[in-house]
Amino acid sequence: MIITVNPATAEPIAEYQTMTSGEIREAITRSYWDYISWKELSISERSVLMKRLAKLLRLEKEQHAALISREMGKPLLQAVAEVEKSALVCDYYADNAASFLKPEESNLGGGVKGVVKFEPIGLVLGIMPWNFPFWQVFRFAAPAIMAGNGIILKHSPNVTGSAIAIEQLFRDAGFPAHLYSAVHIALDDVDRLTGFIIEHPAIQGVSLTGSTAAGRAVAAKSGKALKTSVLELGGSDPYIVVDDADIPKAVDICAAARLLNGGQSCIAAKRFIVQSGVFEQFERLLLQRMQSAVMGDPFDPEIEVGPLARHDLREQLHSQVIRSVAEGARLLCGGTIPEGKGFFYPPTVLSGVHKWMEVYSEETFGPVATLIEAKDDSEAILIANDTPYGLGSAVFSGNTERALAIADQLDAGCCFINSMVKSDPRMPFGGVKQSGYGRELSSYGMHEFVNIKSLCYKPG
Repeated sequence: MIITVNPATAEPIAEYQTMTSGEIREAITRSYWDYISWKELSISERSVLMKRLAKLLRLEKEQHAALISREMGKPLLQAVAEVEKSALVCDYYADNAASFLKPEESNLGGGVKGVVKFEPIGLVLGIMPWNFPFWQVFRFAAPAIMAGNGIILKHSPNVTGSAIAIEQLFRDAGFPAHLYSAVHIALDDVDRLTGFIIEHPAIQGVSLTGSTAAGRAVAAKSGKALKTSVLELGGSDPYIVVDDADIPKAVDICAAARLLNGGQSCIAAKRFIVQSGVFEQFERLLLQRMQSAVMGDPFDPEIEVGPLARHDLREQLHSQVIRSVAEGARLLCGGTIPEGKGFFYPPTVLSGVHKWMEVYSEETFGPVATLIEAKDDSEAILIANDTPYGLGSAVFSGNTERALAIADQLDAGCCFINSMVKSDPRMPFGGVKQSGYGRELSSYGMHEFVNIKSLCYKPG
């Protein structure tokens, strides 16, 4: 049995029956037969349904946003934006799939013609997290389905309601009834049943967004079964602020990047690496900004920070803060668990952070800002790269050429100049090192789950 809980009140929302291995096998079989018919449709026929899905998301955005806020505590306005972005990615692939999947022709000499075709591979298993319960699903599912594949979704148990709502959206839009199927698995059965699904012969690919530990487990299972996989894992994103940056503007952007979704994002700003000449000013303004952030009921339009998604996540974050203070970090604000219901954690600033402290290089999944001082560009780059992760990064400077030179030396899947890190359907998204491999979004994301087939022949 899965019981979802409202993180703002710690009260149960709903109960869901988990699925047995036999029920999961039946769901995969139904999805496989829908995939067999789906892959024969033209891209233009698929696009009509994907456009309809985007329209439904926009028409029903308020109800889906409310579900997101209830299940994982995201402020309602941010939840609405998440649903709208999910519609955007559906439109993007409906509009661009034909060009992304267009056969590539070439002359190989001697009268031989070469053609590269992009064909569906089968069912793709999506193992998705709770922090963006709609967006994470649609950003992998939209390109995979437009490429002609089918989807089996294993969502995080605490957002089971969202998983069911997305499944219904696909059906309401007119997709084959089981082309996209959600399976419901309790936490204590995840390892066994996920392995069972990956081994099923109809499953030909796996897309996971989650922790690095989960990524290792899924990569091992996928590798053993010889299934292709894309892993988007944790991050400890550095935001470098150099001495010619517009500090008030940088503070506003950095704070927003740390507080978005309560700091519960793989690409949230985690470590602020600030040069000595502007460190004191940045610290003072960031402290003011973090202290002014209003925390409370996610349905209140005036709040900026909602609760963390689960009790255990709050405990884990708090223990990271406590250990760091014990190791010498200066706690400037926050760092205490508030009284009352819900899993709230206040915006927190840790300064004086240095190597060997956990928060120096490890991911903090919550509204905790880590301040690290660097004397110059070279040291800032060294600190930024001194982490096992490599997902997002940002550089703040009044000199674009200087910022780009720093960005070129950062070990990350993406870097933003004078802006917060965000995903965009038009740009590839993913990381390096312990942040995973493979790419989502853009044409690169669509090509992850296709058979790139080479044809060679002599015409006539």
